[in-house]
Amino acid sequence: MSARDGLFAGEDPFVIARSWLAEAEQSEPNDPNAIALATVDRDGMPDVRMVLLKDIESYGDGQGAFVFYTNYESAKGVQIAETGNAAFVMHWKSLRRQIRVRGTVTREDGAQADEYYRSRALQSRIGAWASQQSRPLSSRRALMMAVAREGARLGADPPRPAFWGGFRINPQQIEFWADGAFRLHDRFRWTKAAGGEMPRQGLQQLWQVQRLAP
Repeated sequence: MSARDGLFAGEDPFVIARSWLAEAEQSEPNDPNAIALATVDRDGMPDVRMVLLKDIESYGDGQGAFVFYTNYESAKGVQIAETGNAAFVMHWKSLRRQIRVRGTVTREDGAQADEYYRSRALQSRIGAWASQQSRPLSSRRALMMAVAREGARLGADPPRPAFWGGFRINPQQIEFWADGAFRLHDRFRWTKAAGGEMPRQGLQQLWQVQRLAP
C-alpha cells in the first residue's frame, strides 16, 4: 500500500477515527472507547491510566478534538492543568489497529459537560461527588459511607460538581496504525500545521501526512 487507500483513505483524520471506532464497537467485547491516557507531572515523570473517550468531535475541514471526563482534582486533572498537554493510544485487538494522539488540552466545563453528567446513572453522578479521586482512602467502607452521605444530601437529581468535567484534547499529531503480516505494519502520521488554524491553501495544508516505517 503506497497511497492512503482502504483503511486509511480520507482527508479528515477525525472522520477516519470515528469510522474506526464505529467498526470497533461491533467487534470489541468491552469498552471499545477505552484509551490509555498519558500525562506528565511537574517533575517530568510520566503517568498513564485507562479512561473512556466520550466523544470524537469533528467540526469539518479537518478540525476536531477528542473528549473525556474526569475529576479535575485527580492526578491526571492536576497534571493536565500544570502542563496543558496529554497523549493517548486507543488499541483494538479485534481489528488489529490503533490510533495514537498527542496534543494540547482545554477544559469542557460548560453546557456540554452538564449534559453528559446528566446522562450518567444516578449512582455514578453521586459517586463523582463522593470520591476524592487519586487521594488516599482509608477503606472501602469509608467510600461507601461517603456515597450514602452524598446521596442523602443531593437527592435524585444532583448537579454536576464544579471539580468534575471534561477535557478536550486538541491534537497536534494523530497516527493511524494497522497490523501487517510479518510485522510490516502500515502507519500514517498526521501532523498539524504550525498554529493549528486552517490556512487559505485548504485542508491539504492544515495536516501533513507521512507514511512511517513499521
